[in-house]
Amino acid sequence: MASPGAAQDAWTDLATQWQDLGAQWLGWWTQLAASAQPGGAIPLVGSSSGLSLPSLPAAHIDPLAAAALTEQYNRKFEALWLHALQGTPAPASGEQRDRRFASKEWRDQPYFSLLKDAYLLYADYLRELAELAQAEPADKKRLGFLVHQYIDAIAPTNFLATNPDALKLALESGGASLAQGLSNLAADAQRGRISMTDEAAFKVGVNLAITPGSVVYRNELIELIQYAPTTKSVFRRPLLIIPPCINKYYILDLRPENSFVRYAVEQGHTVFMVSWRNVSSAQGTLGWDDYLEDGVLTAIERARDIAASSALNMLGFCVGGTLLASALAVLAARRVNHVASATFFTTMLDFADPGEIGVYVSREALAAREPALRAGGRVQGGELASAFASLRANDLVWNYVVGNYLKGQTPPAFDLLYWNSDSANLPGPMYVDYVRNMYLDNRLREPDALTMCGEAIDLGRISVPAYVYASRDDHIVPWRSAYRTVGLLGGDATFTLGASGHIAGVINPAASNRRNYWINELLTDAADDWLARAESIPGSWWPHWAAWLAEHAGAHHPAPRVAGNAKCRPLCPAPGTYVTETPD
Repeated sequence: MASPGAAQDAWTDLATQWQDLGAQWLGWWTQLAASAQPGGAIPLVGSSSGLSLPSLPAAHIDPLAAAALTEQYNRKFEALWLHALQGTPAPASGEQRDRRFASKEWRDQPYFSLLKDAYLLYADYLRELAELAQAEPADKKRLGFLVHQYIDAIAPTNFLATNPDALKLALESGGASLAQGLSNLAADAQRGRISMTDEAAFKVGVNLAITPGSVVYRNELIELIQYAPTTKSVFRRPLLIIPPCINKYYILDLRPENSFVRYAVEQGHTVFMVSWRNVSSAQGTLGWDDYLEDGVLTAIERARDIAASSALNMLGFCVGGTLLASALAVLAARRVNHVASATFFTTMLDFADPGEIGVYVSREALAAREPALRAGGRVQGGELASAFASLRANDLVWNYVVGNYLKGQTPPAFDLLYWNSDSANLPGPMYVDYVRNMYLDNRLREPDALTMCGEAIDLGRISVPAYVYASRDDHIVPWRSAYRTVGLLGGDATFTLGASGHIAGVINPAASNRRNYWINELLTDAADDWLARAESIPGSWWPHWAAWLAEHAGAHHPAPRVAGNAKCRPLCPAPGTYVTETPD
């Protein structure tokens, strides 16, 4: 048995290692922040993207209003200390709704109770102080975002010395939890990101993306997958899906029980899927038009040819929906009628309100990085993933800092978060065009303001029926922004609003009978007016979409017995090769 002195030395060594590696992790997470000039934007880690942490915007706060607010909160802090000294409960605060403070120690132990109450009170003070700021709306939004990030970061739950759950676990485990946390921290620092799920539990092609199919076409940018039918007959018009190119396509083909692809196949559709390439340096100069010509438009022609169909139905998800709308506008300008209907999942075509991600986008940051991006620099997928995670920092950053590092836990296996970590690179020119034309200038909504593939773009010339889906709690594509799509397109539109967020709202399998959705055939000018008159339906919206699509899918005919055709023979089984490529 080790002597008390030896045990103390071991604990001291472990604490020293924790402190040193913790400092390294903090530097990794906030890299380049210290070198940012006052008033300048802080680049994301290793960033060349033009996505930057917003600088503190110029804002004026009336000194008298600030003084009054400070005096008000001084009295609240004095009352809080008085309750602590007297041993009486403090006034009710927000911790009952905050799962970070769920354990009884935050209520029953005076030190931690005071710490929690003081933190929550200080957070309220900072939020109200930010509200007093007099600034342009965009600047005030950035200020609010920065304040929110700061409040989340300084929570006592995020530090070992002030987290009773982590301290209790360290004592009960004899320091084993700290040692494991140290190991987890070192591993995450090595991979350059925080682990959000047990990554050993999943493998693409083994238990994710396993719906049977074949790659029937490949070029420099895409693989086209055709899925095997599961019904004796299929609709004559196939369904071609354009997923987001920021992440991998298999968000729509996770496990069999929550695979949207499998569901669509089971409804009798011949389903084709675009699998975007995780671009290497060799594809670094590709632009938006390349994604249209070599991606969406090429996939349309190959799918039509293989299915021997004059027209097909299409579906676009997130930026895949923006690409789909752009391609449809190109076809409309060319007077080509190869698409019978279009479905848009959580897609923005009007970027007037881009949601929380808008705080990261600025003309100054993009201009500073545009030369490198135009020259073939790539936007690393991890940069975008970090930005998206920061929009829900408590859930997608600090939650895992506490669990992985302070408690030494392995996060539970969760397929959505595994996919979320499996991001893809984007070529610089394509990204610059997307950010400038959509997020900064919002020109896609303006008739003939943009030229793509040599054609003037007018969304109003897209006359096909459209099914527009949005998620009510979406923090990436606000549902009201998605609703504006119905007024931009020239054909009949159906709008459906689902519960939950950007991803979980879409991946809501029919068999699970979870959540709810809203429908209203009367499309009003204002999104809130539409919702006020909408009917809430329990369960998944997938069957509602399937019934709508069936009306545009044509008659049935015998299911194909083999994939591809004489021109496009199967190259390899699904999920293909691009989805697992790790480029240089």
